Amino acid sequence: MNILLLGSGGREHALAWKISQSPRLSHLYIAPGNAGTALAGTNVSIAADDFDHIGEFAVRNRIDMVVVGPEDPLVKGIVDYFAGHTDLQNIPVIGPSGKAAMLEGSKEFAKGFMMRHHIPTARFKSVTFPRITEGVRFLETLKAPYVLKADGLAAGKGVLIINDLFEAREELHQILSGKFGEAGKTVVIEEFLSGIELSVFVITDGKSYKILPEAKDYKRIGKGDTGPNTGGMGAVSPVPFAGQDFMKKVENRIIIPTIKGLQIEDIVYKGFIFFGLINCHGEPYVIEYNARLGDPETEVIMPRLRNDLVDLLDGVASGNLVEKTVLIDDRHVTAVILASGGYPGTYEKGKIITGLEKVADSLVFHAGTKNDNSQVTTNGGRVIAVSSFGSTMNEALEMSYKNAALIDFDKKYFRPDIGFDLV
Repeated sequence: MNILLLGSGGREHALAWKISQSPRLSHLYIAPGNAGTALAGTNVSIAADDFDHIGEFAVRNRIDMVVVGPEDPLVKGIVDYFAGHTDLQNIPVIGPSGKAAMLEGSKEFAKGFMMRHHIPTARFKSVTFPRITEGVRFLETLKAPYVLKADGLAAGKGVLIINDLFEAREELHQILSGKFGEAGKTVVIEEFLSGIELSVFVITDGKSYKILPEAKDYKRIGKGDTGPNTGGMGAVSPVPFAGQDFMKKVENRIIIPTIKGLQIEDIVYKGFIFFGLINCHGEPYVIEYNARLGDPETEVIMPRLRNDLVDLLDGVASGNLVEKTVLIDDRHVTAVILASGGYPGTYEKGKIITGLEKVADSLVFHAGTKNDNSQVTTNGGRVIAVSSFGSTMNEALEMSYKNAALIDFDKKYFRPDIGFDLV
């Protein structure tokens, strides 16, 4: 099979690494890719949301399957684009339709879906600017901290958790006044749920589903979960508290109602579903849906997946996923993110990365990197994920940190306490 993978981050390198191991693969293309994905296939200089050029490339290179990594192409409707063109409609695209991707693309849509299908989540109210007074009244019924979510995609910056009611009112006004552009024209105000978060993933062909390894990521930039949110500074899998009893609750109360709900509402969904969950005293609640795999969670769940990923993806495309069996490595995998100094604020690019050849017994997944005159340089805020196996979480973390220290670039930064809350 000729496969085209869309995206350029650590998630896409982990997917490319896994796909490249399949005996069913003829050639893997990644658009646009990074310095790491170039080791697993051929990078193509096409943006992941440039549908016209992606379609032309797919026809010209006899692509048999398109795998979508990031959320933007999904929310913008790449699945519908392929389905609507005669020369593309027979090429399966692994990802949900544009309507289904609204589970991630619109917080309001996702909350409404959960309410309709009795999926446990926090109390909420959606407001637009003309109804801002209703939003303020709802805030006053809640206890601090207060959660404000821009309805649309805001590059990971659209969720605010605020301890002061006056400040929450001010932020609500600012978001509805354009702080996050179109993404903030509607704001979802939520009750704050206290607990510990985790990410659960399934792959579905629209009828059946398979549960993939769960993970926990660390969003804050600073030690002890301090400082601003990032795209994720590290991840661990498995999650110690997500035992058999807890995961059975997740499956029965959240996964099955979600799959059935999509069917009831005649929403086409063929791809990955990311359940952002919180464990509140042993009970799972949904914080958010994502319409794709997480990053950096993919960098810990792909190493634990023992299956031929292409075989699972073909099960999605062919509609026979029910016949597949997911095999999971029992070992722990941890990922530590090396980030550019200043991230998630202002940071510099183009820093030369050294020491990659020194890494042993860890997997190096590139995120914000590029090849520049035969040198690998930084090209983003999150630069590299160092993923390692271990018989325990601590053993895996020890190896990840050992190898993270060997890789260097100017102003390199990483969090020193991934997994701290699970020990």
